Amino acid sequence: MKPHEAVSVFDILKIGVGPSSSHTLGPWKAALSLINSIESKYGIDQVEKIVVLLYGSLAKTGVGHGTDVAVALGLFGADPVTFDVELIQPTIEEIKNSKRLFLNQKYNIDFDYQQDIQFLMTESLPYHPNALTFLYTLKNGEAYSETYYSVGGGFIEKEGEEADFKSTVDLPFPIETAQDLLHWGMKTGLEISDIVLENESMWRPESATREGLWAIWETMRSCIYRGCHTQGILPGGLNVVRRAAEMNKRLLKNQT
Repeated sequence: MKPHEAVSVFDILKIGVGPSSSHTLGPWKAALSLINSIESKYGIDQVEKIVVLLYGSLAKTGVGHGTDVAVALGLFGADPVTFDVELIQPTIEEIKNSKRLFLNQKYNIDFDYQQDIQFLMTESLPYHPNALTFLYTLKNGEAYSETYYSVGGGFIEKEGEEADFKSTVDLPFPIETAQDLLHWGMKTGLEISDIVLENESMWRPESATREGLWAIWETMRSCIYRGCHTQGILPGGLNVVRRAAEMNKRLLKNQT
C-alpha cells in the first residue's frame, strides 16, 4: 500500500512568476538548481558555455508560458519569489541584445538567446512531457548535461535523483480525501482552518504559517490590482490583449 504523503499548504500555494507553475516556475527553479549544482562542483566562473534544450510540452507551449524567459532568469540567478516583475523584460532584453548572460549575477558568459535556448518541438523524453536539459561546457573542455522534469505545482525532479519534495511528517489529522476532512471535523468539532493549522504546525511554528499565508494573500491582492490597472499586450509573444483593466472599468463604471 502506498504510504501517506503529507502535503503542506505551502506546497499547494506558491509565490512565483507566472503564468504557469509547470511551464514557468518549474523551469525557473530547474535553472536555479543547475546553477547551484555547478557552483558547488566547479565554481560558476569555470563555465564556458550553456545550451538549454526544451522538450515536449515545454517546447510546444513554452513561448506563450515564458519558459525561455524563466530559464534565462534562473540562470541569471534571479529569485522567482522576490524578483521585481518590472525588471523581467529589461533583463531579458539586455541578455538578448548583449548576447551575454551574467550567470548567477556573478560571471558573464557568451549567450545567444535565440540559438542557446532550443525548442525541440518534435522530441519528448519518456519520463515526463515537461522536460529540459542543460548542456554546459567548462573552460577545461569538459562537457556535462543535467536533465530536469517540471512535474507540476512548481515541483521539479532531477534525472538520476530521488524526488525531494515528498514529506514524511506524521500529521495529527492525515487527509487523503474530502471524506477524511469531514471525518476529522465531525470527530474533533474543529473548523477546517483549525485542522489545517494544526497540521501545518508539524512543519513550523504557527506564527510562521500565519506570516507565510499573509504574504501569499498580499501577493495575490497585488497581482489582482496590477492586472486590473494595466493595459496593453500580455507578455509571452502571442500578442494577447489584456482585458482585465477594461472589464474592471466597466464593472466599477470608471471609478478608480
